[in-house]
Amino acid sequence: MIKTYSQRLLPPYYGQAQIAESERARALTIDGQSWEIQFVLERKGGVNPENGQGTKLSYRRAVTISDSDIRQKNIGSSQVTKGLDEKQTVDERILELTDFLADVTLPFPVADTYEYWLLDSRDQLPLALIFSAKDSGQMNAYPSRPEWTALPAAVMPIEMTEDEISNSSSPVNYRFERLVAERAGINPKAKWFTRSEEEEFTFPSLMVREDWQEEEDVDLCQRYLTRQAPRLLMLHDLTQEQRRQLEINARSQALEVERFHPLYPEVVDQVLMNAILVEARLRGVTEGQPELHKRRDGIHYL
Repeated sequence: MIKTYSQRLLPPYYGQAQIAESERARALTIDGQSWEIQFVLERKGGVNPENGQGTKLSYRRAVTISDSDIRQKNIGSSQVTKGLDEKQTVDERILELTDFLADVTLPFPVADTYEYWLLDSRDQLPLALIFSAKDSGQMNAYPSRPEWTALPAAVMPIEMTEDEISNSSSPVNYRFERLVAERAGINPKAKWFTRSEEEEFTFPSLMVREDWQEEEDVDLCQRYLTRQAPRLLMLHDLTQEQRRQLEINARSQALEVERFHPLYPEVVDQVLMNAILVEARLRGVTEGQPELHKRRDGIHYL
């Protein structure tokens, strides 16, 4: 039996991974365009299928296969030579997953409903999301680290103002990271929550609070979230208005939208989205694929 689900890549938030897993292997994608097949190396402890308690898995990267090859069932190509044995036959673990993936629809349902939040020192409410997990038994496997990290500037560069450049200011990413740390206080605290249960407060929908008091702090927060829009659109529990604004914000990052849009659960303004994708295709012809898109950041976190 193959299970499918999606899980946020944290920390920091990189995007929403789509995962299909069997007892012996799993396939992951962060953009719906290529799948990384990983083999299970070890399984320790008693396995509880309900919550995973007592289970420890490790994986070995086997091969990366394009989604187009999977859907065309072209798995005997040179792309999968690392998955071939001495008889030149494709490993059955790869075939099992790729046969299944040939007909799936993305994105998969959300599974990581257990969330580890950094708390605001003033009201002890969720300030910024640090980790997420799909099984309660996995929570103890995460470090008790009460600190939030921003997506690095090397992965998500944010345009600087002329004043910032002249003053040699550090990237927006890291200034906003420090801002969150300061709000968490000298002795920061974090707590696990279960999102499927009723809570008497509202969680930050974009995984970090936006209610900053100083105008400069509001500006840093919004510049960070605006730049992250192509990745935030992968989130499932957004209102129509939130999604509409993120689509508008994402227009300036057409190449990233083109990469991640197969994983968007919904599109509010299809005309705008089509315009963004057309721009991305035109830019792709002249500029080629950005080097950043070839990174496998995030996959090793799972």
